Amino acid sequence: MQRNVAMSFFQRRFLSQPKLEQVMARRVVEPCDVFLNHRSMDTKKTVATLMYDHLKRHGFNPFLDNKTMKPGDKLFDKINRAVMECKIGVAVLSPRYTESYFCLHELALLFGCNKKVIPIFCDVKPSQLRLVNNPKWSQDELRRFRWALEEVKYTVGLTFNSSKGNLSEIVNSASDIIIGSMVELKNEERMQRKRKNLPIPL
Repeated sequence: MQRNVAMSFFQRRFLSQPKLEQVMARRVVEPCDVFLNHRSMDTKKTVATLMYDHLKRHGFNPFLDNKTMKPGDKLFDKINRAVMECKIGVAVLSPRYTESYFCLHELALLFGCNKKVIPIFCDVKPSQLRLVNNPKWSQDELRRFRWALEEVKYTVGLTFNSSKGNLSEIVNSASDIIIGSMVELKNEERMQRKRKNLPIPL
């Protein structure tokens, strides 16, 4: 009798629950919906991390390199896949942003994939964003990066002055825009599926 009771408890407690591997697999394949593009030394400890945490609390799955990537991940594979999966890119532009190959690569890929990009001009004006002529970068890369910078300069965004502004306010404002943009994109997808007579997911 005691053995049967113990077995019944074991089955309810453990066998009825998803295996750890299955749970982890779901986390691994879960696509990101917001890609946070930023210069680590300028904004990781301020705007980028606060934005990541805020979006997480609101049910989003944002991509932030030090929060999302783990040992063993291939850098370009992980970043490129996240950009292609995301619905929206948030570009946190800062004084030393254009010195970073990864920042410019991500930005060019976001625009190249026709993603909606929301710029946050942090301590920098759009007119101050100038491409650094790094001899290590190929002519094709320089062309792509220059094009991406021109695109972001003429995209309406938010501005933030770290010496005067309130971090929580800029994070809340950006999050409101992201949520509104997500709703718009979802409605557009539903309309497209409706026009093509495809089933509309709930």
